[in-house]
Amino acid sequence: MHTLFLAPTGFGGGLNSISLGLIRVLEQAGLKVGFLKPIAQPFPVDQGRERSCLLVERTLNLASPEPLPLAQVERQLADGELDLLLEEVVSRHQQAAAGKDVVIVEGMVPTRDSDYAARINTQLAKSLDADVILVAAQGSDNLKQMAERIEIQAQMFGGAKDAKVLGTILNKIQSEGDVPAFVDSLKQQLPLLGSEAFQLLGAVPFNAELNALRTRDVAEALGARVLSAGEADQRRVEKIILAARTVPNMTHLLQPGVLVVTPGDRDDIILATSLAALNGVKLAGLLLTGDFGPDQRILDLCKAALDSGLPVMSVPTGSFDTASNLAGLNKETPADDIERASRVTDYIAQHLRPEFLLDRCNLPRELRMSPAAFRYQLVKRAQDADKRIVLPEGNEPRTIRAAAICQERGIARCVLLAKPKEVEAVAREQGITLPAGLEILDPASITERYVEPMCEMRKAKGLTAEQAREQLADTVVLGTMMLALDEVDGLVSGAVHTTANTIRPALQLIKTAPGYNLVSSVFFMLLPDQVLVYGDCAVNPNPSATELAEIALQSAESAVALGVNPRVAMISYSTGSSGSGAEVEKVIEATRIAQERAPQLPIDGPLQYDAASVLSVGKQKAPHSKVAGQATVFVFPDLNTGNTTYKAVQRNANCISVGPMLQGLAKPVNDLSRGALVDDIVFTIALTALQAASQAAQKAAKGELIEA
Repeated sequence: MHTLFLAPTGFGGGLNSISLGLIRVLEQAGLKVGFLKPIAQPFPVDQGRERSCLLVERTLNLASPEPLPLAQVERQLADGELDLLLEEVVSRHQQAAAGKDVVIVEGMVPTRDSDYAARINTQLAKSLDADVILVAAQGSDNLKQMAERIEIQAQMFGGAKDAKVLGTILNKIQSEGDVPAFVDSLKQQLPLLGSEAFQLLGAVPFNAELNALRTRDVAEALGARVLSAGEADQRRVEKIILAARTVPNMTHLLQPGVLVVTPGDRDDIILATSLAALNGVKLAGLLLTGDFGPDQRILDLCKAALDSGLPVMSVPTGSFDTASNLAGLNKETPADDIERASRVTDYIAQHLRPEFLLDRCNLPRELRMSPAAFRYQLVKRAQDADKRIVLPEGNEPRTIRAAAICQERGIARCVLLAKPKEVEAVAREQGITLPAGLEILDPASITERYVEPMCEMRKAKGLTAEQAREQLADTVVLGTMMLALDEVDGLVSGAVHTTANTIRPALQLIKTAPGYNLVSSVFFMLLPDQVLVYGDCAVNPNPSATELAEIALQSAESAVALGVNPRVAMISYSTGSSGSGAEVEKVIEATRIAQERAPQLPIDGPLQYDAASVLSVGKQKAPHSKVAGQATVFVFPDLNTGNTTYKAVQRNANCISVGPMLQGLAKPVNDLSRGALVDDIVFTIALTALQAASQAAQKAAKGELIEA
């Protein structure tokens, strides 16, 4: 599935008209097309649903998700909630993409009140992993200014040579009918235009007829009082004249499609306009200005003209202000003007060059998981999993708030291990509302029932009942016993406990998963453009080659569970055979072992970090590798390298890291950083719920295979 993001280079580009034409031409080619307007931008006269969505639905019979209300978007931006905003957009994109080959996404149009539109468009395109098409109209710019505007907007998305920036559609070209000459002249200012790197995807000449509002639309926009509606619904304003001349000097201006604007006391103009109408001239209408209206006797005299369909309207503003208001009218197609929208759709479709887009849309592609898509999928799948997660640090403020959020949003059914009165006191102090259904268990009231099962589990170690009670006083051990007995689906700890405190009980009571001999960890690194998986950055100080291979396989499995397509890079200070030494040899051997254990998994090493992550470097240093330059899973040779790298990337690349997520255990147990924020805890709870769901699915699949 492909996503095409339409980004305007300025005002008045006719963005929705281009959307209509592009959908039409792609559908005619046999593609199933979806449409998304992520953020509503209503005009003052609009009522109800967003205009772009209505036009697409009414003109092309294509339903689309409701956009986010502009007021909500601005509130979230002001509150620093861009991440939440993008997650909601991803949710709507998922709806629009269901069963489609391609989705057309219409970006925000810059206005005087939304100077943030260009920045938001960049974020939207990245979050949806979209290809970008710039929509440009000349307006009042000369060719040099237009070329500069296109280049500036291209830079917002990585530059005109970026693989995700496909090219531009030129709209409303005013070239006296010589479009090729206009394009050639523009190419002199923008040499890249029309090249393989930056395609000219369409050149649409300006058509005044298609830009004409209905007389009724003009009346509504001005707030005019309609004296006689006539054919205001059918007639269109193709030209406006401000009648200040004497009648003999203006009769030649009375042509079809002309809106005559004159003071309300100019009886001579009113009579002349009426005579033209009686002679069969289908004027757009008569607009009377000023505080005084026409003499009723004059209107009565003109009744036959009014009955013939001549619209007559009145505004209280003077002629100068009225002319200014008319000049500032928005010429976008109104949502109920289906006749104009249909003609615009066909006209623009005729002037697009869809061949390049069709070839691109027919190519299979791997969707790159964006941070917003990752967070959305994580929360959505956790909600669907409906797992019960125990939180041993039940009286810790961040943990309580995170549990309340998870319970409220349905991310997981959380169990806080703490005295209820302590939790309630913390909630009052912190202003946390404890939602109904949030489970709080007093450890003292439930400890005794786990003594005997724990003694049975550790009888080989000679554990006594008294020793079990002593160990169960630690809520992490208590929570781990609940998990071992399948009373909960996962455990999250570490806000106040060390990693060792979290992992040790799990190794003693839960054990490692079948086929694995160690526990390791991964971080999900939410870079601006994509999500990468780093392992192991938290648990194993200096793994052997065999252990490193196991970490690679565990990390790839975790990537799959979270929706990241795994291409595993075994990181070293050397790429291929360019270096030597014991550490390089360890990575070479680990790569060999992992490849033998999982021959279908794209895995390669040793690779330097830049060779693994940068396509140009990967092609140069490892030209035959299926991983180099496009790795999604990075396996570091030791804890020193892994932990240092993840923290450097996290801090210097403005990157959110989710984790560490422990892997290799028979049941999901996850450790938190003691500096974890509330959001970190929420995401870790969601990760744990997904791990539980994934493990349950694997067990079910193995059971079906055995039965078969």
